[in-house]
Amino acid sequence: MARLLAVLIVGTMVGVPQPAATYRITRTYTLGGDGSWDYIVPDPPNHRLFIGRQNRVMVVDENTGKLLGEVTGIQGAHGTAIATSSGHGFATSGNDKSVVMFDLTTFNTLGRIPAAEDADAIIYDAASNRVFTFNGDAHSSTVIDPAGTLVTNIALGGKPEYGAPAGDGKVYANLTDTSEVVEIDAKNVTVVRRWPTAPCRQPVAMAIDTAHHRLFSGCRSGVLAVSDYQTGKVTATAPIGTGVDGCGYDSASSDVFASNADGTLTVIHQDSPDQYHVVESVQTAPFARNMGLDPTNHRVFLVSAKFGPTPPNGRGRGPVLPDSFTLLVVERGNR
Repeated sequence: MARLLAVLIVGTMVGVPQPAATYRITRTYTLGGDGSWDYIVPDPPNHRLFIGRQNRVMVVDENTGKLLGEVTGIQGAHGTAIATSSGHGFATSGNDKSVVMFDLTTFNTLGRIPAAEDADAIIYDAASNRVFTFNGDAHSSTVIDPAGTLVTNIALGGKPEYGAPAGDGKVYANLTDTSEVVEIDAKNVTVVRRWPTAPCRQPVAMAIDTAHHRLFSGCRSGVLAVSDYQTGKVTATAPIGTGVDGCGYDSASSDVFASNADGTLTVIHQDSPDQYHVVESVQTAPFARNMGLDPTNHRVFLVSAKFGPTPPNGRGRGPVLPDSFTLLVVERGNR
């Protein structure tokens, strides 16, 4: 009888949809400290986060929220690149058009490399063993050898935001003012292709799926554009929240994330390389629009703070209240 009952139970489960995965905030850590913030860059092998904080980069333990150290001497901190081949990190210092090179163990500053106006995002391409900045107002990319020497500057023909390496010697970046993706040959340091992201306008955030050759561009027009970077064409779109500034792709779950200033994290599932649907919109925190994804533990990291009164003109956010800067950890569970 027990065996028959077990067979009947299993039989009734065949073809029944399993509970959909859902994401939620599982931990919050108060990091404190003054100043605004920008990119959150995970260091997966060491489970650390590098967070740009106006005049420094905070280095935080993913598992405990403990501050491990800071990279100082930065004027206008934005992004961080981790060049493990040399043991060096690189942080953009946008206000003085430079990049600060630092030691990945001690976080001590080792040098300063000239870049260009509005040096903003920065990434490391392991295939070419080079670092690429994306200089917004200069419409260029500064290329740096991980030893700390300037290679060249590449004109991009538009205002770059975030980018991603494909692992095959190509680097991609969004051009927000022209609503395009640009492809860079990392070895020859030249622009080889570009294509429009329409109907997605003002692409800023970027993530990549190298297995299926897809790029994800999060756009300020409230759309995520999916590009086939082999053909240079947008093949799919999905709606996202407003004020996006971060994107991520987790190959293990086939989920794409867009973090938005409206206090949401849009989760989009990849049904196939060219088919996507929005799974959910996770409530996070106001202006938690920057994110980092650690693919080894599948955690999404966001930051936010508490703010003072909105400016008299009613636009933008109020000042960051002292010591209210907070790290949010988002993880997947089951309903």
